[in-house]
Amino acid sequence: MSQPQPDARFDLSGGNLALDFANTVSNRPAENRTERLAEYQNLVAFGRETGALPVRAVDRLYAVAGEAPGQGKSILHGAIQLREAIFDIFSAVAERRTIPVRSLALLNIALQKSAPHGRIVHTSRRFVWEWIGMDCYLDSILWPVARAAADLLTSEDIAKVRICASDKCAWLFLDQTKNHRRRWCDMKTCGNRVKAQRHYQRVKSI
Repeated sequence: MSQPQPDARFDLSGGNLALDFANTVSNRPAENRTERLAEYQNLVAFGRETGALPVRAVDRLYAVAGEAPGQGKSILHGAIQLREAIFDIFSAVAERRTIPVRSLALLNIALQKSAPHGRIVHTSRRFVWEWIGMDCYLDSILWPVARAAADLLTSEDIAKVRICASDKCAWLFLDQTKNHRRRWCDMKTCGNRVKAQRHYQRVKSI
């Protein structure tokens, strides 16, 4: 029997799996920030929505977590630690600050844990990366997340990493615009909100 699945709740505007994972907190700088990974099932939902988890693994992981809630809670705690490490690393990149040593160490630990589960396969005349046993391990969603972070850090796209200009957001994204001057994670939300605030201040001062 299929397990109940949480409704979609993730805004995938980061342009990279690792950045989208870092963005699973809304209003990060504020005291009333919104946690999108409140329970283990949300972690699986993130994998489902991003396509990082194969369809066959989703129901299986829900079932395994239901049978071992304590283990799911432990995995969630580790996932949030990894998420914060990824945010610390890429926000430092975006703001040209020193990369936190502890955060980079946590990412490297996650990469080492994922290494035994990955392999290169040849199919349809091309080589692809494949994860083995994603339906068997509760932390399997973290494997492609850590790999995406490592791939981005070692690619030319690292120069395109930005942090939203809104002081209430701090979401990360890849700036793929031609002039590389994108300032907002999403113009429809943060961009319009900031513009509206500026307009209000101008009108108020008249």
